[in-house]
Amino acid sequence: MPLVLIPTPVGNLGDITLRALEELKSADLVACEDTRRSGLLLAHYGIKRPLMSYQKFNEQSRVPEILARLAKGEKIALVSDAGTPGMSDPGLIALKAAMDAGYETDVLPGATAFVPAVLLSGLAPQPFSFMGFLSDGKGERRRQLENLARHPFTMVFYLSPHKAARQLEDFIDLLGDRSAALVREISKVYQETRRGTLTEILKSVEDGVKGELVLVVEGCAERDEAAVSQEDWKDEAERRRAAGEPVKKIAEDLSARTAVAKNQIKTWLLSKEERR
Repeated sequence: MPLVLIPTPVGNLGDITLRALEELKSADLVACEDTRRSGLLLAHYGIKRPLMSYQKFNEQSRVPEILARLAKGEKIALVSDAGTPGMSDPGLIALKAAMDAGYETDVLPGATAFVPAVLLSGLAPQPFSFMGFLSDGKGERRRQLENLARHPFTMVFYLSPHKAARQLEDFIDLLGDRSAALVREISKVYQETRRGTLTEILKSVEDGVKGELVLVVEGCAERDEAAVSQEDWKDEAERRRAAGEPVKKIAEDLSARTAVAKNQIKTWLLSKEERR
């Protein structure tokens, strides 16, 4: 019998599919991120199945038990608190282990937050890249964003509400002030989409924001013929600095025209001054 990953509602309980309900009813065991939360979902639909905790703190240690039960012919349904397991939620470790061990596996289509967010953003939906959560560590997060500065596709990120403001500051510093959308509480009563520049979105969350957040950011725009080339920005930056322009102003202008990250331009200019 298979291991089946089943998407669950991201907000409205009605988002669950008929097939998902049938698979849950027929499972010998439901592995879930939060047994209380999943218990409420199953109770809402009159489903009574044994539950097992499977979350980020015990993912690896649960794998042997899951494989052992699959070996006995049991069918295991795996769910997260909301959305599709394995996509920024627990599930991938067990799925890969079951595949590697040769057991039948399946993943159902269903609810997820990032597809509605991409369309609600009004930005180009094709192609887009799903980035999920960035690192909590500031240094690593900034390295990740710097590597994405030239990424040409629309990008989708998950943000934690209590970290949103300081992370958006990094987005602006390293990607520039691009068009973006912050989609909040998808499929819930207070669903909301805030569209604008990253700076405008940052201002909207500075006093706090609640709920599940998806940030959709414009990809690196194609430069027009008048734009400074990636190869020429250093020459212009050096000339303007020698003429007495502030580093911050040079970085902001050249970043907007070349899509080179402001932080990269600042660092290069300051390092040259230190060597003198």
